[in-house]
Amino acid sequence: MMGVALVIVLLLAVGGCGCVVWAERSGPAWVRGVSRATLAVGEMVRRDARRRRAEDRRRISNTASGDSD
Repeated sequence: MMGVALVIVLLLAVGGCGCVVWAERSGPAWVRGVSRATLAVGEMVRRDARRRRAEDRRRISNTASGDSD
């Protein structure tokens, strides 16, 4: 079941990337909409990853200095 979910997510990501490329080449309006959604989700994932890395760095520095959570 988990494998099926991962395949679906992979197909959505690949399809979204295809729409981004197609939209750059003057695709139809629905392609531009899918492209915007794909780029927005990508930006959300990127921001979340940065936030998590910053939290991990703070946690590691607090542990290294002897502070506990």
